Amino acid sequence: MPVLVASDLDRTLIYSSAALALTMPDARAPRLLCVEVHEARPLSFMTETAAGLLTDLGDAAVFVPTTTRTRKQYQRINLPGPPPRYAICANGGHLLVDGVTDTGWHARVLARLADECAPLAEVREHLLRTADPVWVRKHRVAEDLFAYLVVERELLPEDWVKELAVWAEDRGWTVSLQGRKIYAVPKPLTKSAAVREVARRTGAELTLAAGDSLLDADLLLAADRGWRPGHGELADTGWTAPRITALPERGVLAGERIVREFLRTVRQPT
Repeated sequence: MPVLVASDLDRTLIYSSAALALTMPDARAPRLLCVEVHEARPLSFMTETAAGLLTDLGDAAVFVPTTTRTRKQYQRINLPGPPPRYAICANGGHLLVDGVTDTGWHARVLARLADECAPLAEVREHLLRTADPVWVRKHRVAEDLFAYLVVERELLPEDWVKELAVWAEDRGWTVSLQGRKIYAVPKPLTKSAAVREVARRTGAELTLAAGDSLLDADLLLAADRGWRPGHGELADTGWTAPRITALPERGVLAGERIVREFLRTVRQPT
């Protein structure tokens, strides 16, 4: 039976220059491979070692990139290894099969959101009304499914995020702070639901997962085994659960360790 490996991307497998956490002396820094270019600039990186391991993983398992990114943002990424047959974008709102949205899956997601959550327009209006332009740099809506803000972290009032989370909870939404982005996402819009669908289609009986943020918690809980890096929202809150390994590594070396753990477990699943 195939093993399904579902991994978050940003700050789990791939890293911006600001998130690399290269704390070692320069001469000992790992060689890096650029895996994303945006507007003619290198944007995201892996270590060269992680890139080689990911290539091996793509040959040995059903590797499923699982991201909150929009489809357009995801398609900028050029991961090493064979092109994944399946990818999950927009936090589970889009299931891509050979790069194309599965319209049946997307329709089921939309129906559930309409039944269970306050509408996106209400949430966006609240964000526009309560967020201070002093610390907000951008307002964005992703795939007509969820909203996020790009903020100046050093100016962001901590109480504002907590108040937003309480307000959103009452309306069936969740809030996640990741780097310079604050996400407001409908609770039923989950990576885990889409991963279960891929497991059903592929016949996988073992699912491995990794992620660093609150939006990855449901993905990790749905997996048979999971890993989280030593940085990010889950690490900052001390989040853990059975079958989840909290790694000590931070930054791009955590990404390398995660791929190594995936490959080791695929080869020796017991």
